[in-house]
Amino acid sequence: MNGPHTPAAERGVGEVPDGPGDAPTSPAPSAEQAVLERIERARRRKPRVAEERITLSHGSGGKATHNLVEALFLEAFRNPLLEPLEDQALLHLDGEHVAFTTDSFVVSPLFFPGGDIGELAVNGTVNDLAVSGARPLYLSAGFILEEGFPVQDLRRVINSMASAAQHAGVKVVTGDTKVVQRGKADGCYINTSGIGVLERPERLSASAAREGDAVIVSGPIGDHGVTVMLARGELDIESDVRSDTAALTPLVELLLDAAPGTRCIRDATRGGVATICNEFAQASEVALVLDEHRVPVRAEVRGASEILGIDPLYVACEGRFVAVVPGDQARPAVDALRSHPLGEGAEIVGRVLSEPRGVVLLNTEFGGSRIVDMLVGDPLPRIC
Repeated sequence: MNGPHTPAAERGVGEVPDGPGDAPTSPAPSAEQAVLERIERARRRKPRVAEERITLSHGSGGKATHNLVEALFLEAFRNPLLEPLEDQALLHLDGEHVAFTTDSFVVSPLFFPGGDIGELAVNGTVNDLAVSGARPLYLSAGFILEEGFPVQDLRRVINSMASAAQHAGVKVVTGDTKVVQRGKADGCYINTSGIGVLERPERLSASAAREGDAVIVSGPIGDHGVTVMLARGELDIESDVRSDTAALTPLVELLLDAAPGTRCIRDATRGGVATICNEFAQASEVALVLDEHRVPVRAEVRGASEILGIDPLYVACEGRFVAVVPGDQARPAVDALRSHPLGEGAEIVGRVLSEPRGVVLLNTEFGGSRIVDMLVGDPLPRIC
């Protein structure tokens, strides 16, 4: 890795210059290089599940989840359609290009400011289709209900799903219901699968980011995760923050119209923006450099996060996406997003460099920089 003109000792760990420089003259690696080499060695190791039993961290969307998926599920089911590990599979059926996805929702509490598990189940699956560039069409809905769950609450969830589906322009066309004994579930779990059609020539992929691209976030981050945490009433914190759950199809269409060279899009759910950026960096073998002062976070979310000791970059959203677009298309893309109510807070938050490969760096508001790794452990309660 070429070093910048500024000596390593005078830079913050992980700081990346805007332009290339001369190779370092000293044979001894800098502290920065040593850290990056250790990260690279760790990533080259074959994924494995070290634990003997499943823990909550395996569902956090971070490192433990990725290890579980790659070491067990991918190893068992490996095939060319699954191999990319995108949020949806892209299929070719009778001359049509189709996107197919599935997701399960186990949020607690079931009802929270700005939404509920039913709306979440529709929007979450619709968004996994939309960020592939597909037009969502049809959903399935599978319910696992606990004995004793109030029928009135189930009616409320179903009505919310119906309203969300109508708003998103999709139909629920098949489903299933199971009831388990009292104490064997948390009231109601929902699984939704979705199918959409790819009508655009663009093929978006986490592996498509290139040096010179820009990183865009479609709006303020962390709203959903903080809302759900506070809705539990365990923290005695009052706030007006509401979940951002929404169907992103119209926003994705605006982005692709304004930036036809868009490389990749993902909605920032479990693991938040930080995890999505790491997935892009690793799949594309590039570096993503984020500017902390440009990342949009509402004051209420930032304040609650500080009290809770969590980083908004790792907090889940349900109506925001992260996109990588060519640098010369970034400004038109943001202008287009801001023309829609869901994208009013869109920002260019960073850029793509060639080195250090597979790493996300954050230029902090204090003038230094640090590595932003994938979420480790399970610091957040169940939020989706």
